[in-house]
Amino acid sequence: MTRPIRRLLPPGPEQASDQDLLDWYGELPRSGPWVRFNFVASLDGAATYEGRSGTLGDEVDQRVFLLLRRLADVLVVGAGTIRAEGYGGELLSAESQAWRTARGMSPHPPVAVVSASLDLDPDSEFFTAAPVRPIVLTSAASPATRRRALERVADVVDAGTARVEPALMVRALAARGYQQLHSEGGPTLFGSFQAAGLVDELCLTISPLLAGGIGKRISDHVPGQSLQRLQLRQVLESGSMLLLRYTAADSAPGTTSTDTGSLPTGSPSA
Repeated sequence: MTRPIRRLLPPGPEQASDQDLLDWYGELPRSGPWVRFNFVASLDGAATYEGRSGTLGDEVDQRVFLLLRRLADVLVVGAGTIRAEGYGGELLSAESQAWRTARGMSPHPPVAVVSASLDLDPDSEFFTAAPVRPIVLTSAASPATRRRALERVADVVDAGTARVEPALMVRALAARGYQQLHSEGGPTLFGSFQAAGLVDELCLTISPLLAGGIGKRISDHVPGQSLQRLQLRQVLESGSMLLLRYTAADSAPGTTSTDTGSLPTGSPSA
């Protein structure tokens, strides 16, 4: 059993159950495609330590991290995160898969990896041990030789002509019936969605650690700077660790999703 998690905002129980957490995170402010990002960061802003994000979290962060996967229609991950973290084999426990099946969902969500360069190894466990055939989101300008190699082990989908465009990624996945997009990074992918104005939700764990060094921030590779206001919807606390949930400030209950084809686009490169 992990440390208790209590909800500070809105006020809630001193010890949240898994079902409490699933209910809270399962409440979305609007219908239609929903893009959620999940990150952990140190107190001094590092998104990784020695190249990995998992070092900054602990069992509590991992508990919520895995529960968020239960709710997803598809997991969206940048190619750099796949290379750094692996992502091979089953990503959900048998209990999580049974929970999904009981609610009419597929046992395991597919993983959609975003890569402009298609610098991915088709013989890696990410592809060979995948419980569901992966999706590779790329552009029409991606290398033809690499595309042919990956088409053997994944569905390769164009989401842009000269570059990978976040709005077209959302549209392509929604066309396959995937409405809840859950992304676990990395910073380049998050930066591109931020630049495109397509971040619906950010779940950010603040770890009570100082990492020092030159670790990346949670957002990277965005030309220039722009401000986007988010609304704090939930604060969880456990052992000096804070788990924050923010949604886009214009996401109000009862509203419908914006047509992603009319939004500006970014260009994740991976």
